[in-house]
Amino acid sequence: MNRLTPHDSSAVPTLDATQRKALEPIYARMQHVVPEVEWAVHAPYVAAINRLKRERNAVILAHNYQTPEVFYGIADYTGDSLGLAQHAAHTDADVIVQCGVHFMAETSKVLSPGKTVLIPDTEAGCSLADSITPADIALLRKRYPGVPVVTYVNTSAAVKAASDICCTSANAVEVVESLGTDRVIFLPDQYLGRWVASKTDVQVILWQGACEVHERFTGPQLREYRQRHPGIHIIAHPECPPDVLDEADYVGSTTGMVRHIEEAGASRVVMVTECSMSDNVAVQFPSVEFIRPCNLCPHMKRITLPKVLHALQTLSPAVEVDPEVAAGARLAVERMLAVGRGQENGPALMPRQAAVG
Repeated sequence: MNRLTPHDSSAVPTLDATQRKALEPIYARMQHVVPEVEWAVHAPYVAAINRLKRERNAVILAHNYQTPEVFYGIADYTGDSLGLAQHAAHTDADVIVQCGVHFMAETSKVLSPGKTVLIPDTEAGCSLADSITPADIALLRKRYPGVPVVTYVNTSAAVKAASDICCTSANAVEVVESLGTDRVIFLPDQYLGRWVASKTDVQVILWQGACEVHERFTGPQLREYRQRHPGIHIIAHPECPPDVLDEADYVGSTTGMVRHIEEAGASRVVMVTECSMSDNVAVQFPSVEFIRPCNLCPHMKRITLPKVLHALQTLSPAVEVDPEVAAGARLAVERMLAVGRGQENGPALMPRQAAVG
């Protein structure tokens, strides 16, 4: 019997044989990426979390970079950061648990202001999101008056609110070209921005931000992989440096990567992105051999099953966003979504003014 009570954060959950049996279908999906000895540790937490989230009327969002026991064991929705927030906004859940990093939880709160949004570890940050502030944007607006600011969704709510429109890695080129201007300020990822610049005639003014995971990959590293593993198919995230993207067979977002694996039919794949995504995708494609250049995100790995359970037990730490900031961030996201629907359905884009002082 599970001896864990809903508000006892000190107890370690336990399982009896019947409960373990009930978890077998969950483990069956990930058994070739999660060793049985590890599952024995994870299983009691998986059972306790899945029970408690029903009691709390909660949904759990897991980003593609979460470990398999989180991704497949407890998540109700999986995917990229914006997709997760959109899913949560359309549920009738009272509580959202964000298994990702802090800016993702802020985006969920922005799109679901009436829901309780929890982040299991408040220290789960992001080097890319931390590289830009609203004050930086104000200075850029003074330097480039009238030039619209396009901000990657991998940013804080305050930075989104200081921007004109958001984009994802999948729609960045479309968003930039939708503005009808000769120049845009693109923030904060310099490598994604350079990739966008290579796909459009619009002049892209860059910021020097970067993801600490993706910027560690190198072109020579990928050439070495090709020598050691003949016939591999390399797919890379556009947050990687240009020499990496030059070596890749496909460049795209996390969602695009999964779609490409299915369409390309490759038997040996290198995913040039955060390591856990290879584990999660390997579950979906058991016949594909994944060669793993394993760069881990230390922030994503702060999210663990015990911390998720504690968040559900205590309904903390809760993420709050100032209503004025949330309104500005929501507008930037809505403008982006309007590009996909057709601009005639969305709010008109008027560049925001630089802050005074």
